[in-house]
Amino acid sequence: MLRMAQDLAHEDELIPIQQRGQELIERMRLGEDPPPAAPATSNHSMPRIGVALGGGSARGLTHIPFIEAMDELGLKPSVIAGTSIGALIGSGWANGMAGKELREHALSVLGTMRIIAGRIWGHQIGNLGGLVRNGFNLQLDAMRIVDAFLPEPFPDDFKDLTIPLYVVATDFQSWHQAVFNSGELRPAIAGSIAIPSLFKPVRYANHVLVDGGVVNPLPVDQASGHDILVAIDVNGDPSEALHRADFHALDFWFGAAQIMMHSLTAQMMAAYPPDVYARPHISAFGALEFWRVKEIIEAADKEKDNFKRHLSKKVEQFIMKTGETMRAE
Repeated sequence: MLRMAQDLAHEDELIPIQQRGQELIERMRLGEDPPPAAPATSNHSMPRIGVALGGGSARGLTHIPFIEAMDELGLKPSVIAGTSIGALIGSGWANGMAGKELREHALSVLGTMRIIAGRIWGHQIGNLGGLVRNGFNLQLDAMRIVDAFLPEPFPDDFKDLTIPLYVVATDFQSWHQAVFNSGELRPAIAGSIAIPSLFKPVRYANHVLVDGGVVNPLPVDQASGHDILVAIDVNGDPSEALHRADFHALDFWFGAAQIMMHSLTAQMMAAYPPDVYARPHISAFGALEFWRVKEIIEAADKEKDNFKRHLSKKVEQFIMKTGETMRAE
């Protein structure tokens, strides 16, 4: 029997890390618990929670109901890690905004195509001198987009946030992730949201930055090391598109990126299994359909209660385990 167990363990080691991550994703979506992680050493009664907010363009608006769920449970993260729109929304959360406030802000700045276009192009052509000198460029300026959609007033530096924030971008020159948690806040967020081709690359801190989703769509590695790790995956579910036939050029462009991000997420989750994982059903929404903000957020509202149950269970388990440890001492 021992020999068989060793053989099985060896076979498990040979399973590709991506496959292990995909199996973990499917188990957690079915409500099963993740494999046990190394026990955290804690001398406090409430858990320290790390939250990873993934990238997914407009679909990332579904982060908001899960933030509201944590507010309703009276839970605050000890650290937030965000990629792309996860970094943008996470920065508002880290600045002390409640989920309800984030919802109200999103509805106010993304309510219609006219509002979105006014904000985008108002900031894009704000510098007419630059437009005359450099000519018209269809690529968006990520710094101006950040200025257009962040709530005001907003801090300029990471140190002024109320919750530690890690922003993940991609260094185009080194092909590695660039993680920012100090210094100027806006250029770090701009680099994280700079979708290649759609946005100009962001030059900041000796990096040429593009969207963080290119290397790390769900930054669980940056939120790990706490008592409970929460991961919100807003990349969508490939099974929801299996019966479609009416694909357009942009569908293939963003769909290919979505496939890549799904693969990278599986690998990252195999290395850093979250305790609570949510992936809302949002593939019905296009990556750039921000004007459907109300529908997108409401799609995730349906999954709030299930998320709250899972997170509450983990918190209760932590409290009970901590109490048992303290009594034993």
